[in-house]
Amino acid sequence: MRPLSNAAATTKGGLSWYGILTMLLFAILLAGCTSAAPEATPLPSSTPSPSVSSLEDLIAAAQAEGSLTAIALPDTWCNYGEVIRGFETKYGIEVTVLNPYGSSGDELDAVRAYRDTGIGDAPDVLDVGYAFGPLAQEEGLLTPYQVQTWDSIPEALKDPAGYWVGDYYGVLAFEVNTDLVQDVPQDWADLLNPQYHGQVALTGDPRSSNQAILSVYAAALAHGGSLDDALPGLEFFRQLHEVGNLVPVIADTAQIMTGLTPIMIRWDYLALGDRDALQGATNIEVVLPQSGLIGGLYVQAISAYAPHPNAARLWMEYLYSDEGQILWLKGYCHPIRFNDLVARQIVPQNLMGMLPPAELYQEALFPTLSQLDNAQETITGQWDALVGVDIIRP
Repeated sequence: MRPLSNAAATTKGGLSWYGILTMLLFAILLAGCTSAAPEATPLPSSTPSPSVSSLEDLIAAAQAEGSLTAIALPDTWCNYGEVIRGFETKYGIEVTVLNPYGSSGDELDAVRAYRDTGIGDAPDVLDVGYAFGPLAQEEGLLTPYQVQTWDSIPEALKDPAGYWVGDYYGVLAFEVNTDLVQDVPQDWADLLNPQYHGQVALTGDPRSSNQAILSVYAAALAHGGSLDDALPGLEFFRQLHEVGNLVPVIADTAQIMTGLTPIMIRWDYLALGDRDALQGATNIEVVLPQSGLIGGLYVQAISAYAPHPNAARLWMEYLYSDEGQILWLKGYCHPIRFNDLVARQIVPQNLMGMLPPAELYQEALFPTLSQLDNAQETITGQWDALVGVDIIRP
């Protein structure tokens, strides 16, 4: 049994993707060393607007635009509510969030739609699953940008030119409403038990949602698959659907509270956030499954068709500043510059005490980009044929 509890939490080049992320995870609480953040420097040459040559100029240009449009950022995701309010307060720039509960696929579709028509709402910035960053780059949907803290971000977790950059990571866990589920599942195989009839749900459609795709991928690892073989995950969800345990709706905090989806498969940072936020109203237990523990990275990027390009770049500067990274950490997301923050001893001790112990994450596997691409192609391409169920928003 591996529940995550506050009681336990007193302490998401040449290396492979798995090696680098594993290094990040283990080094977090061991004060792993990276270079200190660089001194403030002029903005890099990849900045699309040559007239913006300093942070001060960027702030002025962004404030002249007056607004920023983001997409698919619920307030409870990685503490984005506080992140957005912090940005608005600091710079006086209003942030609008389109389709707050949209998927990574929805984000790219929004950019494509604006590219093709030039009308309607268009996001300036994107926060998408790891595989979706290179995909958007290949389609020409992104513009490059390198923040001033660029050198403190691990090389393997960013595009060299700055088209996309890792922002935070976590692992997939079970979030369980223990007011309704007394026998809490501890592993993927447990979810097939008849006692969980009509109780298990995904947080998106595996044909478009990064979180749902990784959930199927994790189930594959627990049922004879590997990072190179995602098919067993589809077979698992076929069985889950056939026995009646899979609820075919997109689950979220509201559904777990009402009992429509008392068992959710979601990122640990979201589940831990729910556990804290719902305390006293709904009792939540968060469990890392005993097998099939998979980690995932999200990436940040700027749309090539951003209506507010300077505000978009200033948003990136804010997110990758110490202030922005610590705000993500408050939402239990491991920010990409976490090692750098720890090495410089600027993470508040109360936040360090909130984090689950590092040893709980030691078995997590992080797929390479190639493995993730292949798994995504398998899962999105064969979900209809092998599982045959639509996951819809209630």
